[in-house]
Amino acid sequence: MYNLARELLFKLSPETSHELSIDLIGAAGRLGLAERLCKAPSSLPVTVMGLQFANPVGLAAGLDKNGDAIDGFAGLGFGFVEIGTVTPRPQPGNPKPRLFRLPEAEAIINRMGFNNQGVDHLLARVQAAKYRGVLGINIGKNVDTPVERAVDDYLICLDKVYAHASYVTVNVSSPNTPGLRSLQFGDSLKQLLDALHVRQNELTMTHGRRVPLAIKIAPDMTDEETVQVAAALLESGMDAVIATNTTLSREGVENLPFANEAGGLSGAPVRDKSTHTVSVLAAELGGRLPIIAAGGITEGRHAADKIAAGASLVQIYSGFIYKGPALIREAVDAIAAARR
Repeated sequence: MYNLARELLFKLSPETSHELSIDLIGAAGRLGLAERLCKAPSSLPVTVMGLQFANPVGLAAGLDKNGDAIDGFAGLGFGFVEIGTVTPRPQPGNPKPRLFRLPEAEAIINRMGFNNQGVDHLLARVQAAKYRGVLGINIGKNVDTPVERAVDDYLICLDKVYAHASYVTVNVSSPNTPGLRSLQFGDSLKQLLDALHVRQNELTMTHGRRVPLAIKIAPDMTDEETVQVAAALLESGMDAVIATNTTLSREGVENLPFANEAGGLSGAPVRDKSTHTVSVLAAELGGRLPIIAAGGITEGRHAADKIAAGASLVQIYSGFIYKGPALIREAVDAIAAARR
């Protein structure tokens, strides 16, 4: 059934099919149809960051930027759903076209640029959703906010989403907002993490509930840089790390149509880079901080490989676009089999 839907959707432009898919999944969620259309994955509960997940396979941020289809994605069988990236103010993102399929490589290139309707719209959608499972909210900065003032945007978003999120992801690794990735390094990273940790403690007192903070990093750092980030996360009291975002590399898609388009590459070609980053983080963190793995999961065994490399949870995005909801079940089953 999904193969037929994909064939029809792939006849449309990538962004048009994306928007249509969100509308359809959102409608299925509102009507309670998502659960009926898809066979539920096996039960595989896991506790990470003090949160109970129905299964370790989640939706990565970026597919549902505005929280318009939370119930629909949950109904497809995801063990957790992450929405965003959201910014303090609405913004249109980069000029179109900005989303490109590379089906020969099961890959996608995007330079969306944090297009979203703003944090207030997202919160209205969260409050309208019926889903009560683990919900991550991914936050970023507006493109016109100078990098040296990026902390202000992250704190604005954190203040607003804190009461509504199971955990909050801080996106400092998108390649499509100028200067953003510089926040992953040195004093810029330390200042951001310290400010977030102080505000997290204040909000914990205000709300009587600690909401974990996860930092999403890029796959394009050297091993030494990844180790330095791991140390900074531990020192600043962060709760998890998500590895990884999209890559600027074009390894694996050379000479394919659209391979030279600017933006971040996701899907199968980023798989090995992402898993390597997970391994480096796991060796450095030694279980002191959980790792959520994302990047290149297009078959169930790839999810199990991420867990074997040291991840506690996995997320899928491009793999879902190419394989559909069956990939969720396949990933859960592969992880369960690897544990036996």
